Amino acid sequence: MLRIGNGYDVHVLTEGRRLVLGGVEIPHTKGVLGHSDGDVLVHAIMDAMLGALALGDIGQHFPDTDMQYKNIDSMLLLSKVKELIYSKGYKIINLDSIIVLQKPKVKPYIEAMRKRIAEVLELEIDQVSVKATTEEKLGFTGDESGVKSYCVVLLEK
Repeated sequence: MLRIGNGYDVHVLTEGRRLVLGGVEIPHTKGVLGHSDGDVLVHAIMDAMLGALALGDIGQHFPDTDMQYKNIDSMLLLSKVKELIYSKGYKIINLDSIIVLQKPKVKPYIEAMRKRIAEVLELEIDQVSVKATTEEKLGFTGDESGVKSYCVVLLEK
């Protein structure tokens, strides 16, 4: 049996925070405002995985009202979601994701992101797709006030 999940996350960019995407810290004047480390890419991946099995979303599993998740590394949460998915008898076939932000350019970091995600999910790197785009200076990503990410994942029982 195959199951498809779709994930989405968005966060505000602000000064004084780190910019972490796909488990990789990227030098920039702004970082992500969030309860955890605010890794929108990993959050979208987790939501896609959970959604594929109708297990809710990351807010249900890791609520922002719970202080144990304050500033937590999202890769640790990704590992927990992976274990949940595997405990249900599913494995990941592949995932395809997109990061949307104006600046900084993340192309130099994409391979490192793919590698980190593949390691945590126990996948081959060719099962993990990470792409990046801008919105041509339109909207909240275009004016550099936020970042968002989308992900689609395919699971097999």
